[in-house]
Amino acid sequence: MTSFLKTPRQLGYTMPAEWERHEATWLSWPRKDGVSFSDRFDGVVEIWTQMCEILSHNEKVRIVVRDQAQETQARIALSRSRKIARDNVIFHRWGINECWARDCGPMFVKRAVKNKNGMSPIAIVDWQYNAYGGKYPPFDLDDALPQQAADYLGLPLFSPKLVLEGGAIDVNGRGALLTTESCLLNPNRNPDLAREQVETFLRDFLGVTKILWLGGRGIAGDDTDGQVCNLARFASPNTVVAVVEEDPTDENFAPLQQNLAQLRRMKDQSGKPLRVVELPMPGVATIKKQRMPASYANFYLANGVVLLPTFRHKKNDKLAREILQKLFRTRKVIPIDATDMIWGLGAFHCAAQQQPA
Repeated sequence: MTSFLKTPRQLGYTMPAEWERHEATWLSWPRKDGVSFSDRFDGVVEIWTQMCEILSHNEKVRIVVRDQAQETQARIALSRSRKIARDNVIFHRWGINECWARDCGPMFVKRAVKNKNGMSPIAIVDWQYNAYGGKYPPFDLDDALPQQAADYLGLPLFSPKLVLEGGAIDVNGRGALLTTESCLLNPNRNPDLAREQVETFLRDFLGVTKILWLGGRGIAGDDTDGQVCNLARFASPNTVVAVVEEDPTDENFAPLQQNLAQLRRMKDQSGKPLRVVELPMPGVATIKKQRMPASYANFYLANGVVLLPTFRHKKNDKLAREILQKLFRTRKVIPIDATDMIWGLGAFHCAAQQQPA
């Protein structure tokens, strides 16, 4: 672990937006004996294979596995596909508990001025990870992933004493950060820290200047206490997409309307009002009579493409694709049926973490 007398912000590091150029995407391979998927495992492996097919033609895909046995299983699954650019798929046998790389994997920051004072242009921030307030022990292997990645890549590592999952924040790469009170201020994360202290961590370690807080709860079925990646996402430095529920009798209707109203009052780091674009919800998604946290906001931006989770809602799957395609004109929006994946209470953004070029 590297120790520094200065924070990433003081050294000129900031977190790039997800749409900026990637060197790689980090994934963790799902485990059959993990807690996330149980009897939906085969379908989930097919979804991870589809992600690798698409991503590997646009950037490197770094896949973390638990051990040799799991790597072998993953390689066999991927070998069934003829669409994967195999030279771009790299395995890392470091050990994992679960497969949600967004939340526990390495979070990268980047310097605008390269090689000044001998500092690396890219560094890793190693937030503490406690599996959403201790809900899914053990989580020690997942918590160690950023340190493993920093050692492997030879990058500086900053380790703030703050519990934070990657899905709890979204940045526009210009200084603004979007998050939720229900997740980041939850006492099951950082019970001894006030809002002002949390904001100081975000500014110091991600280089942001404007922090935008949504005050409502998360969508129904969300076990993360309301991560922002299921609610609202930056689509450009000044544009935010926000999910809305059209059925006023649905339990998501009121809190999503509250989020929408808040976003319409917010301003970016330059004091300009945000442009807010509404994104539909996919209706009520249930598996075994359990409400799933299905959201089109859980898309992932990679080089040249947008991975869009769909949920067998013909009308809104199509509408969500059309809305995002208009926003990301230089990328191809690729819908992938995420019905099996949502059984693990997450989708593509939850599974992937970008490494900037």
